[in-house]
Amino acid sequence: MTARFTVEETLGKLAKWLRILGFDACSEPCGLIGSKAAAISGRILLTRTRRRCRELQGRPFVFIHSNDPFDQLKEVISGVGLSPQDIRPFSRCLLCNETTEPVSKDAVRHFVPDFVWESHERFCRCRRCQKIYWSGSHTERGMARIASLFEEPKPNQLPHGSDT
Repeated sequence: MTARFTVEETLGKLAKWLRILGFDACSEPCGLIGSKAAAISGRILLTRTRRRCRELQGRPFVFIHSNDPFDQLKEVISGVGLSPQDIRPFSRCLLCNETTEPVSKDAVRHFVPDFVWESHERFCRCRRCQKIYWSGSHTERGMARIASLFEEPKPNQLPHGSDT
């Protein structure tokens, strides 16, 4: 499934996490989500504004209940029916939402810190804003967090030796 989202500006961290997962997630100011985003076909609107839900009848949307960005992401995954096969982690620019493309190590020599250039072999660059990305410890932490999104909840287990 190739889901595309228009995200209310107040849900900025959610938009960032959707981009981390590889989804097209553009942010729109709250006042424009009903009018401007309506012109963009094929997008699922993500909102925390109840009034918008009434205006969006017949259009795909997910009302976000949680205040926590990670829980918001779980609401979107559940509401849209996303699966691990739908994601393309770290394939979009977190700043401007454009896709990234691989770039040679030599091409980024003077644009990344020396230590990064010496210790990494693969780099990507945003097609629009030219921001350069590489895999670091944040990538490992992000992948662990992403994996937890799709884990089945485990039943509560009592600790060993408990009488309760």
